[in-house]
Amino acid sequence: MPTDLLFWLLVLPGIVVGAYAQSRIKYNVAKYSRTPALSGATGAQVARYLLDARGLEQVAVEATEGVLSDHYDPRSKTLRLSQSIYYTPSVAAIGIAAHEAGHAIQDADDYFALEMRNLLVPVVQLSAQIAPWIFIGGLMLDLPRMAWIGAILFGASTFFALITLPVEIDASRRALDQLVSHRIINDAKEIEGVRAVLRSAAWSYVAAAVSAIGSWVFYLILLFARGGRNRS
Repeated sequence: MPTDLLFWLLVLPGIVVGAYAQSRIKYNVAKYSRTPALSGATGAQVARYLLDARGLEQVAVEATEGVLSDHYDPRSKTLRLSQSIYYTPSVAAIGIAAHEAGHAIQDADDYFALEMRNLLVPVVQLSAQIAPWIFIGGLMLDLPRMAWIGAILFGASTFFALITLPVEIDASRRALDQLVSHRIINDAKEIEGVRAVLRSAAWSYVAAAVSAIGSWVFYLILLFARGGRNRS
């Protein structure tokens, strides 16, 4: 099979799923950002309430720049919400804020998948910079061991994408459970709105995993094909 065709067969699914995920995120976040939360609580207020209810008063909640730049930083124990989430009393805002609070609760619970992902962060950051050069250099210089080191580093990024899936899905599950159990949302339409926002965000992580797997398999096939030619 031609290399170009193989590349697209393996990488295209991730691109398609990624495009679908982005369209769903934009649609649902835009739709439910215009839907007021019946409680009148902003994203920041919801995050603070859920953290305090879990005994996590030491976790700070801050506003940050950017669009959908919301994240939890386990190193500084800080939950950062984009300004449109931090200050807005909308269904989308409280859903996203609760999701990030879910990560802080995972951290407090020593959730294994989150701990594993956190350990991989420096490795993945390094591999993203050097893996392509090592892999390509190994192929061009006909140094199989060097190319395999590059492929293994690519594998770390693939594993990171895979382990991110259960982390994000669990955080969304915790978010919805906490919002309902604390009666922050109890209207059926609000619940469905939060679920739609969280579900669409999950698709972006599915896309990342599919893309990472496809790319890694392509690199491995190149290596095995090169090895087969060398033996012949």
